[in-house]
Amino acid sequence: MKKQWIVCALGVVAVSVASSVAFADAWDPPVGYYAGATGTGATLKTQLTAAMSAGHIQRQYGNYRNMSVIIDADPDVPGNILLVYNRVSVSGNWDSGATWNREHVWPQSRQPGSVNNSSTGNLGDPHALRPANPSINSSRSNKPFGFGTTFGGFGSLGSYYFPGDDDKGDIARQLFYSDTRWTSLGLSLVDPFPSGNQMGELASQVAWHYLDPPDTFERRRNHAIYDIGLNPAFHTDNRSAYVDHPEFVWSVYVDQLNDSQLNVGGAPAADGSSAVAVFQDMLLGASAQSDVVAINKIGDDGTYYEVLPAGDATSTVEGRMNAFEIGSNGDFSTFTIGIDPAAVASIGDTATGTVTIDNLDITTGGGAGVGANDGNDVVSFSVTVLDSSEGSFASGSDQNSVLVDLGTIDQGTGDATGGFTIHNISTTPGFTAGLDVEFASGSGDTGALTTDFATIAALAEGGSQGFTATMSDATIGVFSATYTYNTFDDQIGVHGAQAGADLTLTVIGEVIAGVCDGDANGDNIIDVNDISFVLFRLGDPCGAPGCDGDANGDGTVDVNDISYVLFRLGNPC
Repeated sequence: MKKQWIVCALGVVAVSVASSVAFADAWDPPVGYYAGATGTGATLKTQLTAAMSAGHIQRQYGNYRNMSVIIDADPDVPGNILLVYNRVSVSGNWDSGATWNREHVWPQSRQPGSVNNSSTGNLGDPHALRPANPSINSSRSNKPFGFGTTFGGFGSLGSYYFPGDDDKGDIARQLFYSDTRWTSLGLSLVDPFPSGNQMGELASQVAWHYLDPPDTFERRRNHAIYDIGLNPAFHTDNRSAYVDHPEFVWSVYVDQLNDSQLNVGGAPAADGSSAVAVFQDMLLGASAQSDVVAINKIGDDGTYYEVLPAGDATSTVEGRMNAFEIGSNGDFSTFTIGIDPAAVASIGDTATGTVTIDNLDITTGGGAGVGANDGNDVVSFSVTVLDSSEGSFASGSDQNSVLVDLGTIDQGTGDATGGFTIHNISTTPGFTAGLDVEFASGSGDTGALTTDFATIAALAEGGSQGFTATMSDATIGVFSATYTYNTFDDQIGVHGAQAGADLTLTVIGEVIAGVCDGDANGDNIIDVNDISFVLFRLGDPCGAPGCDGDANGDGTVDVNDISYVLFRLGNPC
């Protein structure tokens, strides 16, 4: 596995170059270093040669004996260096080549001239050298690097050499550097097998460049070669463009027709851009929200992309050294987006953030929505911290139970009804979660006493919803029923939703036998027996409508009741 340096994060500063870059850490180029690199293809290559040559302090091959301990330093073992190919950590002290020697990535036999400790140019350029185990260096000899689809450890593959998975991208970028910075020496990368001052194979180097992006070790190494602060005695004041801007490779070494398009979900727009929103409003103290986001790749060509979090967003992947390999149409890569905990520490806090994915390819010939024409893809959120909801039967206080008395009705005279209302009362004004209410259970006389309650979803703070309780007039009796409703914070719209107190509704009422017009004796039949009963009760005080003998319900028992019985005779009661 590659060893990584721990890098401190700095501010974000825009740099105007052929492709915009975020000045994100200690190993980035200084502002303006590549200001002249604005072209594509051969023009860009010429511009990069100029950028990497301007102010270049050439170092001698012999200087590398004392420089390697600085630029190839093992981040885990002070004083040690990491060797190329096998990545073994050894002492950085020079012992005349017994422990390690100086490997020309571009073999000295494939360069003009012969090497000695005073050699400069590519022969002495630390960007083109690596420390190596002497026997591995010898076994590699002057073989070109090739077989771009190879994976695994280092070693010879016939006439080619494979540098191993840990170094294949690093080696490719060293060759790109030499081919660009030292083109004046006649160095060139070719396909298939090189001759003279050529190296190869180019196709494999391009493939490895996307399979093995620059890691922190390689980026620090590039900066340490350049920087007077890290390397006061042997700094060169020049850098490798292909480590700083790996997105330049396709345009310089392949073509201007890169077909890559990235998106984060859904159908991308015509310009290749896409957008997705994540996260919900949340309760104070709820577990941290996170979401795994897939970056989907369309197109076969390789590309580098930047992942840039902003605002209150956090991301497990950041920066510009991310790549999709060649032939990766339909592939995807994932990262996890989160929220800075400090932004959601109190009720009423609102956290907003974005993570932008930028396809860094600089070619435009592929058409709309691909390569440099691929619009940015954005994952965004806006989250407010809320207090819990509070269900109640009253609007101004927390009332968790209520009695609805439907009174007394006569049988057959129509159902009795009464209303009740459920409220979401404010707990923290302006920041109270929505309320869900669900039926839990009913007990007692639930056949006679019913409600039209329906599930409440996301009832807003201060909102209410009314319902009706009904008593059927079909059956005589005294009735009582109890209904229980469960309350929750908005279970779909609020992260960390919790259950609240249950609401209990009690409904009571009575159905009695009603008075039947014309039924003087109360046997629920209108017949001649009612006339006899009126005659029996004739002249007796009544005191209230519907008393015994009062067939017409006028509160008296008299001859009018006989007439009314005769009028109703034969009618159903």
